[in-house]
Amino acid sequence: MSMLVLFIICLVFVNVSAFALMAYDKHCAKTGKYRVPEKILFMVTAAFGGLGGVLGMFLCRHKTKHWYFRVFFPLLLAVQIPILWYVISLLLKTGS
Repeated sequence: MSMLVLFIICLVFVNVSAFALMAYDKHCAKTGKYRVPEKILFMVTAAFGGLGGVLGMFLCRHKTKHWYFRVFFPLLLAVQIPILWYVISLLLKTGS
């Protein structure tokens, strides 16, 4: 398996995980169950799960009232996009 395919699989996994954690935390908030700590939500989103975190935040309408989520989740995504673009372009050039 090439490095590019493995890299994309990892990205998909992290983003699906970020989205799932946001959806699960929203469910827990509605039902009064144990919640996912905010630092976990931030850590997964910061670990290149920006798209999943942002989509989870807005599609599930979760954490949208907290200014630090509204500011930093999209900011993390905006920082991640050029980094990912660069890494993918390098992987494509090397043929990995």
